[in-house]
Amino acid sequence: MSELALVCGAGGFIGGHLVKSLLDRGYRVRAVDIKPFDEWWQIHQRATNHQHVDLQDPDECLTACGNGYYPADYATHVFQLAADMGGMGFIETHKAACMLSVLINTNMIQAAKLYPVQRYFYASSACVYAADKQRDPNVTGLKEEDAYPAMPEDGYGWEKLFSERMCRHFREDYGIPTRVARFHNVYGPHGTWTGGREKAPAAICRKVAEAKLKGLDYIEIWGDGTKTRSFQWIDDCIQGIHLLTDSDIVEPLNIGSSEKVSINQLVDLVESIAGVKLERRYQLDQPQGVNGRNSDNTKIKALLGWEPSTPLKDGLKKTYAWIEKQYRDRKAGKRTVS
Repeated sequence: MSELALVCGAGGFIGGHLVKSLLDRGYRVRAVDIKPFDEWWQIHQRATNHQHVDLQDPDECLTACGNGYYPADYATHVFQLAADMGGMGFIETHKAACMLSVLINTNMIQAAKLYPVQRYFYASSACVYAADKQRDPNVTGLKEEDAYPAMPEDGYGWEKLFSERMCRHFREDYGIPTRVARFHNVYGPHGTWTGGREKAPAAICRKVAEAKLKGLDYIEIWGDGTKTRSFQWIDDCIQGIHLLTDSDIVEPLNIGSSEKVSINQLVDLVESIAGVKLERRYQLDQPQGVNGRNSDNTKIKALLGWEPSTPLKDGLKKTYAWIEKQYRDRKAGKRTVS
């Protein structure tokens, strides 16, 4: 039989795309998530799908990683993407909840230690980077070594940095072949676009679509629009996961676009795609995050000969079209996922 890949957090945005990619690459896939199926972004019938799986429970991790499901088999590849997270509006107001994801990471890597896992992939975040290197909107790209001395984003960033360290020591002490990616903002269709957990590209696409379809002449923007970020197209992210997982690189590696834009520039792009021009109402009392964040891709280019390359405007066209359709369908009373 082909190798079995376990995807934790398979009902989420990146997880759903990863399941499809793994299936296309010939893996058998066991997809697990705590959410019920009607809240999964994508369900792939070629995978074996399991809902209501609470990976904060060590017994559930053993079941998922080992041969506790039918057909009984253990995972040779574990992709740990499961976490309680969202955009800046969520992680700045749910710091304790974000920290509790460390239970998932601890229990899953403990379970993986008991089986002959060939690869253990952990999805970390650019939120691990030191805050003092992100104070200027004109920030230079963040290099992997910029995570230390440690001063990550409170709550979510600390949990990610701790779990990275745990992967390192489980590799050193127990020989688990861990791979760690530091994702910079990932966007695309089949992901959260409303409800409070969405990230900036999805939020801006939704707000512009709403203004367009309601005939409004304004858009509300968190902050003053000058903060900078880079945004990575989902297909590039998935390719980066495979390249890193298949490689011999054991240290954390950036997987993110180096195309830095301000939030105002992001709005410009979405307005152009939608064919509208809106008054901007800045909300300075809303969560905003660091002033500037961008990915330095020197290391990934040197080690893998690759970096995310999809232009933001190209990915946004597909993302906006999907979100506008979701918005129209919801207004028409059709079922959508938030």
